[in-house]
Amino acid sequence: MDLLSQLLSLLSPERYASGGVMLAPESAVQWPYHAGVKCYAVVSGACWLSVEGLEHPIQLQKGDCFLLPPGPSFRLATELSAKPVDFRTVRSEMVAAARASGTGESSGCFIAGGHFLLTGQAAELLLKPLPTVVHIRNPADKAAMQWSIERMVKEIREPQPGSGLIVQQLAFMLLIHALRLYADEGQKESVGWLFALRDKKLSAALVCMHQNPEYKWTLASLAAKAGMSRAAFAKHFKHTVGSAPIEYLTQWRMLLACERLSHGDETIAQIAAASGYDSDSAFAKAFKRVIGCPPGKVAYSKKNELST
Repeated sequence: MDLLSQLLSLLSPERYASGGVMLAPESAVQWPYHAGVKCYAVVSGACWLSVEGLEHPIQLQKGDCFLLPPGPSFRLATELSAKPVDFRTVRSEMVAAARASGTGESSGCFIAGGHFLLTGQAAELLLKPLPTVVHIRNPADKAAMQWSIERMVKEIREPQPGSGLIVQQLAFMLLIHALRLYADEGQKESVGWLFALRDKKLSAALVCMHQNPEYKWTLASLAAKAGMSRAAFAKHFKHTVGSAPIEYLTQWRMLLACERLSHGDETIAQIAAASGYDSDSAFAKAFKRVIGCPPGKVAYSKKNELST
């Protein structure tokens, strides 16, 4: 499994909302602060995206995709001068209009996608480095997402048994596509875990950490895998990923440990050994430092869930 897929497999959305909404002509709709990540594509028409804190609105055309990490309120408008209304007061009407729409080419702007509440260390690793808005507008990139968008629209407009789950999965696919395309478009000096995947030297070291987290990796051995000196590797890794190599390795080990504690039947001692620790106490100390609670608390929560 590739590195992005590995990380995404650890993301379990606590809540999600997916589907489509229609923006009426000459209208503006305001969304409140959101705790989750939103990813939508413009199916038909065009609109303006204004985000609190950004100086200028962004024009969105048909086929454009936009991703909004957890953050401030934002506005979508088919007319910039229109008085905005709160999305929560018009949501049902906008959803109904999207389901009843035909092509929508001359009746406002139709957008489709999803809102996922992703929590925990894995979500922070993925989402924290992202900018306020990720705007996918390159024609080739838009073409790559076209199938997902068209299939989603069909399920929204012509619902069948299971359509709700299909739309959810397609919305998540759209999010993955957007993240991958964003990484591909990154500038040379971009900072974040996603960009490290496109760096051949850093990705070689990351693959080693991900495939063999139990190994006693050192800065020297990881630098050798990257074909760099220790000093150059440490500097380049921290600049690109945002954390030191051993700090990242510990974080990745704890993410895997959380998954095992939450969904497996291994003991804490077994998980400690699989995470590269010779003692339960050393593992527990690292786990609490990274996750914020003792490993026993995660295991206890799992047992309580199974017994209720």
